[in-house]
Formats: sequence, C-alpha cells, structure tokens
Amino acid sequence: MNPSPLNTSQVQTLAPAGTQVELPHAEFCAGLPAGRFHLIVNPERAQKYVRHRLFVVGLALPVIAIGTALAWSGHVWLGLPMVAAGLIVPRVIKAQAAKILLHLALREEKTYREALDFEIMEVRLR
Repeated sequence: MNPSPLNTSQVQTLAPAGTQVELPHAEFCAGLPAGRFHLIVNPERAQKYVRHRLFVVGLALPVIAIGTALAWSGHVWLGLPMVAAGLIVPRVIKAQAAKILLHLALREEKTYREALDFEIMEVRLR
C-alpha cells in the first residue's frame, strides 16, 4: 500500500524551508498561487518535454512544407507567412517552455507527476 501524501501543513512541520517536497496535485495548485512553494525548473529538460508533449516538430514541418509548396506554386503571400510561422513558433515555444510547463502542470495532474518523476521540476518550501 502506498502511504497517503502529506498535506502542506504536515510537510512544513516535518521539512525545513528550502527542502524538496512531493505534494499531491491539489495541494500544489492551491499553494503555488499563495506563494508557499518555490519552483526550480530545468530549462533544457523543460524544452524537450514541452516540444515532445505539444508535438511541435510534427506540426511545424507540414506547415513549412505546405507554405513552401504554396510559395513555389505562385501564392507567395500565402506561402511565406506559413513558412515564417513554421520557423518562428517552435523557437517561441522553446523560449517559453518553462512557463508552458508550469501552465500544463497546474492544469493536469499527469503533467505535474511526469515533471516531478523526470526531474524537470522541483517543488521546494519557502
């Protein structure tokens, strides 16, 4: 049997500030906006996880290919913006990966658990 996870008040009495803790998703969602936790996100792992999770490459390549085909077939004003979007959007997602990961972790328990299990994100007490 799995022991029940501790709530925030129990964790604060057992662990000093600055130590890494593992909380249930509901406690994480309630405590983060209140400022009870400090998050540490590994930017490289966050970029890889978000890129994989959002299927960025699988969506960007067809957009670039269709834009290129449109530009070559004479529809330059439709094709060039598609090519530009296919090149720019993955870079924007890469730059904002930590924020996107936090947004996903607050909305989905699966993402929160994966971020903790894969050591992409650490939750520490303040």
